[in-house]
Amino acid sequence: MMRLIGVRGATTAAANEREAILSATGELLTEIFARNNFQPSAIVSAIFTVTPDLTQAFPAEALRRQGLGWVAALGAVEEEVPGAPRFCIRVLLHVYADCPLEEINHVYLHGAKVLRPDRVRETD
Repeated sequence: MMRLIGVRGATTAAANEREAILSATGELLTEIFARNNFQPSAIVSAIFTVTPDLTQAFPAEALRRQGLGWVAALGAVEEEVPGAPRFCIRVLLHVYADCPLEEINHVYLHGAKVLRPDRVRETD
């Protein structure tokens, strides 16, 4: 049965530079799509957030670079939390899927692994 689900992911950029932000976001999206075998047409929308230290690009542009410009996307800035990873990019994708929820792979890469160590695979 197809249903709308949320898929989470997070990563960190190497620096507050446009290409670093877009590269990190593109890598994150690629991993989420690969680990979950989503068809592009199944993606409904995406919400991106960044830490306050990332100001040089909108992560949603990485969707357009991957040919998904029709996906509704929104960006926001996270609150500053002591001890939180710097240069952090998070995403919540809304996707139609028919697999059990326990088979959904949420993806946490690089410095964002500390956010959800329970979701980090050994190969990350």
